[in-house]
Amino acid sequence: MRIAIDTNVLAYAEGLGDAVRCGKAVQLIGLLAAQELILPAQTLGELTRVLIGKAKRTPADTRDALLGWADSFEVADSTWPAFQSAFDLVADHHLPMWDALILAIAAENHCRLLLSEDFTSGFTWRGVTLVNPFGASLHPLLAQLLKHLQ
Repeated sequence: MRIAIDTNVLAYAEGLGDAVRCGKAVQLIGLLAAQELILPAQTLGELTRVLIGKAKRTPADTRDALLGWADSFEVADSTWPAFQSAFDLVADHHLPMWDALILAIAAENHCRLLLSEDFTSGFTWRGVTLVNPFGASLHPLLAQLLKHLQ
């Protein structure tokens, strides 16, 4: 099962946020590392802004972190068809543009899940189900996947 990861999951894995979410993000990514994880390039761009702006990391340290993520997982580029789909998501579902682009890239790359806390958990579009991995209860698809990995 292909899985895309949103910026907030990466930011928590980088140690930005409360200890519980940071720990869950690291654990989750560690469990899923053998799976087909996808990082939309947009998430790395957003992570750059977060690491430099919020975490006050140097640009060189930020670059090292981003290259580490890119070395570990497949990075999916933004394409014109993905932008066109994102425009539809903005118009039809009132999603913010950059979140819509991440969802469109996940769909374009045949992901079944997009892990993010920025969307309504359970929303499905073009076969991609949005799941908040930090919610009070795990979505059944994520719970099933984790059960098979443990």
